[in-house]
Amino acid sequence: MAKREVDDVSGVETTGHEWDGIRELDNPLPRWWVLVFYATIVWAVVYWVAMPAWPLWNSYTTGLRGHSDRANVASELTGLQTARAPMFTQLDATPLAQVGSNADLMQFTMEAGKAVFNDNCSTCHGAGGQGAKGYPSLVDDVWLWDGTVDGIHATLQHGIRSGKDEARFSMMPAYGRDGMLQAAQISDLTEFVWSLSHTQDVNRAAATRGAELFATNCVSCHGADGKGDPTFGAPNLTDAEWLYGPTKADISGQIYEGRGGVMPAFGDRLSPSQVRAVAVYVHSLGGGT
Repeated sequence: MAKREVDDVSGVETTGHEWDGIRELDNPLPRWWVLVFYATIVWAVVYWVAMPAWPLWNSYTTGLRGHSDRANVASELTGLQTARAPMFTQLDATPLAQVGSNADLMQFTMEAGKAVFNDNCSTCHGAGGQGAKGYPSLVDDVWLWDGTVDGIHATLQHGIRSGKDEARFSMMPAYGRDGMLQAAQISDLTEFVWSLSHTQDVNRAAATRGAELFATNCVSCHGADGKGDPTFGAPNLTDAEWLYGPTKADISGQIYEGRGGVMPAFGDRLSPSQVRAVAVYVHSLGGGT
């Protein structure tokens, strides 16, 4: 066996590796480091035996402790539900309009409703309920349907165009797509609708022609004054609040397409208590009287 070279400065043998004139010394590992390394091996073996560790064909080794994070979470959720049960029982027994008169109940309901909202509603309506194009804002006190807490509860319970018999339902005709109005008529009608909430950038001649079309096609839902009717889910056209966009092009597109979204019936997804809690929470964001 060839004798290894010894470093002149330290007197330690080298490994024979050299980079750019720097030779690697063959120093032994520190004893403390070696002991820690062996301890980690022992710990790994103990963990393999005591805890779930090895995958099997359709399962896994459960370990001597039988530890299960899934079971622990389920147990904690059960405990949480048990702890919350008295307050939910009180919420169920209290008319929604009177929840705010009990400070403790209101605080609990708001926290529970916010949690339900974040899990189920924020995807469409935004984390703060601000909405987006095609998704109603819940913070502006502008409601297509009943904005009272009981009305909001009914909307949450049954949904909008959800297919349930009790669901809120409205349908605006697709005047352009279905050939009910010609392009020029849609342009005139757009101009009139625009004039209901704007005084600038209005083609008065076109708006006058559009008024006749509005009286023929739109008054039955939106009313002669264009202020809508929550009974039919017909929006107010005079407040410059627009679900599908505020420009003339957006309004024209809505007249042409007759768009209408779908909201799930959360009564089929959430418990009655959760529906009541989120109704109170949403009402607090900007509900009507």
